[in-house]
Amino acid sequence: MTRYVRALLAITFLALFPAAHAQGDGSDASGRLSYQVSEGQNLNAFLREGNVAAHLLLRSGRDPRIVVAFPAGNSGVGLWFERVPCEVSWRLEGAPEPITLADRAGRPLYGIVARVTVAAPRLAVRQAVLSNVRFLRDYQAVGTFPTEVVAPMRRRGRTFSFSRDRLDGAPGYLLTVTVVRGRLTRTGIVADGDGEIGLEIRAASGDRPLTPLDERDLLNDRAAPDQSARDTLSFLSYREKFLAGSWRFNTYFGRDTLMSLRLLMPALQPDAVEAGLGSVLSRLAPTGEVAHEEGLSEFALVERQRHSEPGGDAATLDYGMIDDDFMLAPVMASYLLDTADGRARAGAFLDQRFAPESNPRSSVSAGAMLVANLRFVIAQARPFAANPEATSLVSIKPGRMSGNWRDSDEGLGRGRFAYDVNAVFVPAALAAADRLFRAGMLDPYLTSADRAALGEAGRMASVWRRRAPPLFTVSLPSAEARAAVARYAEQLRVPADAALASVGQRPLTFHALSLDEHGVPIPILHSDEGFALLFGAPPPEYVDMAVAATMRPFPAGLMTDIGLLVANPVFADGDAQARFTRNHYHGAVVWSWQQAMLAAGYERQLARTDLPAGTRRRLVEAQTALWRAIAESRVVRSSELWSWNYQDGRYRVAPFGASSADVDESNAAQLWSTVYLSVQPPR
Repeated sequence: MTRYVRALLAITFLALFPAAHAQGDGSDASGRLSYQVSEGQNLNAFLREGNVAAHLLLRSGRDPRIVVAFPAGNSGVGLWFERVPCEVSWRLEGAPEPITLADRAGRPLYGIVARVTVAAPRLAVRQAVLSNVRFLRDYQAVGTFPTEVVAPMRRRGRTFSFSRDRLDGAPGYLLTVTVVRGRLTRTGIVADGDGEIGLEIRAASGDRPLTPLDERDLLNDRAAPDQSARDTLSFLSYREKFLAGSWRFNTYFGRDTLMSLRLLMPALQPDAVEAGLGSVLSRLAPTGEVAHEEGLSEFALVERQRHSEPGGDAATLDYGMIDDDFMLAPVMASYLLDTADGRARAGAFLDQRFAPESNPRSSVSAGAMLVANLRFVIAQARPFAANPEATSLVSIKPGRMSGNWRDSDEGLGRGRFAYDVNAVFVPAALAAADRLFRAGMLDPYLTSADRAALGEAGRMASVWRRRAPPLFTVSLPSAEARAAVARYAEQLRVPADAALASVGQRPLTFHALSLDEHGVPIPILHSDEGFALLFGAPPPEYVDMAVAATMRPFPAGLMTDIGLLVANPVFADGDAQARFTRNHYHGAVVWSWQQAMLAAGYERQLARTDLPAGTRRRLVEAQTALWRAIAESRVVRSSELWSWNYQDGRYRVAPFGASSADVDESNAAQLWSTVYLSVQPPR
């Protein structure tokens, strides 16, 4: 690319990125963090100050609700109202403020007070849920929650409230609502003559506060000046762990932590990187598996009581996912081998001792924990390395329908062998194990058996790189592909001309989303090619196929005006198409971090010196188109995901969860959607 073209692109990209959409003060000199985000029917207000960290969500529409989620213990309180005959809307009368209350035993509860107004003639309480957010999620999704955590409603004057201790008698939860405008009656809240209701909300939790990583400890001077992303990352970052997202995932997720660290690493302070890596290591299973999610506080209590298990409120750890097991080694190698801070601090970090969640009274070095994971990686990879057939690949676990980041039941198209795990992460983990072993930094933690196994990692990685990806290849004759695209476009009522032109006259080739139990490809287009470009150095023909498959206009590929879709079932059967719509969590929707990952993958491939000119040209063209689409969706970029509508000749953003047809709703604050602080347009 010429210097002139690079300069022109830089000016174009900068013009496409105006100030962030979030409102508020951000983080001030005292450490207070306060900001707001409006997304679809949800008004979100975030506050962190002292011992208080809270996310207030006010849901408008015909199913109004109030939710306050606390990172402490992943706890929360929620109040759902009966469905109303007309659309209602909320507004905040000033930012929420922190409060510390005392429960009946005099113990502190930390929370917020907020004044709100809702334009509604009448509201009637349907249900309150005070507990762990996972139970609030269950109630929102399916209308059920454990009977043992029910909290009765109390009325006094203009106030109604809910409060209770935690099931084990520890400090619990409180929600108090005072009617400051309107009337509280026996059947609900009635508006004043102007049709508005004013409420004062007090919400608090007794769970132990986390220790924030403030912005000075979190980001270096290479981080982008995006205040919205900075606010979100700050709210989700703590010395104990990074939180996956709010309001629904205010807790540790292994995959989210690792992918976010990998993409944010150039913009993070080394203490922040090591805090994140340490949180993953301390939650490893004794086998070396990476924990997917932790269950905290009252969720852990209920789970253990139901299974008659000891342990009280100690975190429960879910090891049901398989992709995160193979992410740890590549991310660790990226830090310890590829960054100056990591190389300088490697010895001290690997010697650092952690108390494993599985045995908190013990102490194990980071190096020993990492070696345990590498043992697991090699054991899982050995069958295919010895017999490279489809059924020797790494399968999702028996009895499950998910095993990777597409962790809804339909996310893998009902396949058993995921493309990203087998074509990308297993060989990447083996290659990282080989690099770490040859660098010598693992020597103090290795047995003779470990040395023998790690000595084979490089050879095994080569087998996996050569033999696994072709098993996922789908090739369709041009006429068949064009007919499928035309049918699907008509079905969705979207234009087909650009998509059909992109197919051309040659066979259309792409990698399937997954393989079924017999090794047969499930022909769903997907965005996981970004993993291959970020974690590997595939041959030019592989790069060309990945770029073409992702960048063709939808519905022949994944590109739309408002971003890169994560799945497209155009070449699958009707049943699969019905499970991968724009209303499905992992369907034809846009996930913010997947676009960032692909952008980082393009940048990594363009840094290579062994690609032919044609491949490089196609990468630059794809990079330019991708960043233009990212810019179009900038107002929702810190969100988890979004859907779309086709109106007035173009695709338009539709917040996921705003439609009654959407199977769930997105988080307004999502950890891996902040990665644009590091992943930035080319200059």
